[in-house]
Amino acid sequence: MNLGLAGVWLRYGAASDWAVRDVSLEFEAGVHSALLGPNGAGKSTVLRVLAGLRPCDRGSAHVNGRDSREWPRRDLARQMAFVASTEEDAFPVRVREYVGLGRNPYLGAFNPPTDADRAVVASALDRTDMQGLADRYVTNLSAGELQRARVARALAQEPSILLLDEPTAHLDIGHEYAVFELLSELVAELSLTVISVTHNINMASRFASRVVLLREGAVVADGPPPEVLTPEHLGTAYGWPVRTLTGDGLGCVAVPVARGVE
Repeated sequence: MNLGLAGVWLRYGAASDWAVRDVSLEFEAGVHSALLGPNGAGKSTVLRVLAGLRPCDRGSAHVNGRDSREWPRRDLARQMAFVASTEEDAFPVRVREYVGLGRNPYLGAFNPPTDADRAVVASALDRTDMQGLADRYVTNLSAGELQRARVARALAQEPSILLLDEPTAHLDIGHEYAVFELLSELVAELSLTVISVTHNINMASRFASRVVLLREGAVVADGPPPEVLTPEHLGTAYGWPVRTLTGDGLGCVAVPVARGVE
């Protein structure tokens, strides 16, 4: 399973500036790619175009060689799961039922979940450390717990492609690491294609095999983390001079410096 963008341009409404400018990217199966860049760089927009949730003005998005707009939504949902950074307030259902919504692409309108469906949901809860909260109402979850429930719901879809928009927003450092480690396990065990939007340069450098660095809707650099996360590329993308600290077990830590300081 592969997906990508070909010459995508997109702008919102009557805005004069392009939100995405001539972006072409291909994503291979079994690779975790991280989209990095400052606010307004186009990261989430690129992700939504890939997911078929946002039409582009020019160019196209494709999934397994087929334009994403041509996929029936149920069929696409069996191939791809999308975790948004924020959602509307959840209905007052229990976490187990909420995660079970990920099975909808496999169920008919009046078909109840099977034992196999319930086993998939249980596995998703276990992988995201949510089994202890399975009987709590989602309206009583903290922001971080709700985000983990969203990831579990996505896993319950059993996708071959997982798109995540800031999946560790609101999470403490322990659960943040746990989510990124989980993504690494899914890539290794299931050859899942994972694309995550994150602001955490260190996490991207430690857990992603590929980094796409964006600024003002265009790609600044694309490749393995050591080649992309350099002071030069980061300074260009974020519009501010930075130093980088690297080392075994450290990943890459970007440190802003005062202008004019070498």
